[in-house]
Amino acid sequence: MKLPSLYLFCFISSSYINQCHIPQFPSTIYIRDLQIKMKSSCGTRFAFLALFLFALQSVCVYAGSFHKDVQIHWGDGRGKIHDNEGKLLSLSLDKSSGSGFQSNQEFLYGKAEVQMKLVPGNSAGTVTTFYLKAPGTMWDEIDFEFLGNISGHPYTLHTNVYTKGTGDKEQQFHLWFDPTLGFHTYCITWNPQRIIFTVDGIPIREFKNSESMGIPFPKDQPMRVYASLWEAEHWATRGGLEKTDWSKAPFTAFYRNYNVEGCVWANGKSSCPANSPWFTQTLDKNGIDKVKWAQSKYMVYNYCTDTKRFPKGVPKVCT
Repeated sequence: MKLPSLYLFCFISSSYINQCHIPQFPSTIYIRDLQIKMKSSCGTRFAFLALFLFALQSVCVYAGSFHKDVQIHWGDGRGKIHDNEGKLLSLSLDKSSGSGFQSNQEFLYGKAEVQMKLVPGNSAGTVTTFYLKAPGTMWDEIDFEFLGNISGHPYTLHTNVYTKGTGDKEQQFHLWFDPTLGFHTYCITWNPQRIIFTVDGIPIREFKNSESMGIPFPKDQPMRVYASLWEAEHWATRGGLEKTDWSKAPFTAFYRNYNVEGCVWANGKSSCPANSPWFTQTLDKNGIDKVKWAQSKYMVYNYCTDTKRFPKGVPKVCT
């Protein structure tokens, strides 16, 4: 039987909405309400097509494939892809080894995103990561690191930017949700003007290119995308006070809907996709307000305010 085109549109719309993670942020609660209304009325779905497209653009991961886009480069079988389409991958850690994967391609600028579900329960001493990194001793790097904790205490999301082997730009957050209960979307946007860290479509940090002030910015070295689960009990949880409980091993984290849009580096030059919005992405007032919201409510460490660490004055980039 041939279905009416309007019915087909409604079916497709609801399918996309159900595949996407709707962020837990006050300004987007109307999208949750809208989803409920749209289940009851196809006409309402059609009427709010524009809002659908906006929501999908900001929070939905358009997935690549772990089979074709990455290789599990360490872990001796502790990293596994769980489906034929390559949408779901797990990394595990036991007392013998952790595990990790890396992208097959290198990128000089790009947008890398994935959905992650972190190790539940007592994860003290574990570090689960998603980051970009260049090789060598003078490397560039852009980090999402999730520092585990004992049961009942929150994960710490650790962010950092390295240029030519120097980091020291840490900002840390306790998230507004439990990252072990479901999948959430983490994204790094890296373009010539700035680096933007987002969680479920919400920007939590912006690191601008301030080379005019003499501050290095990662712009010359192509990077691969990496993810890993490893043990760092000597520093990861409360500065090393909480140790890893190996009786809880193996520890497992899940990754799904991995996707990278970037300027692929090959034969000494990069090739960028045409009309890529991330290449010129900025933060408008709404985006800046969301950064302020995240940092005022959920930031637990900021190198720019650590006067004990920098008694002679905070780094120039902070000013």
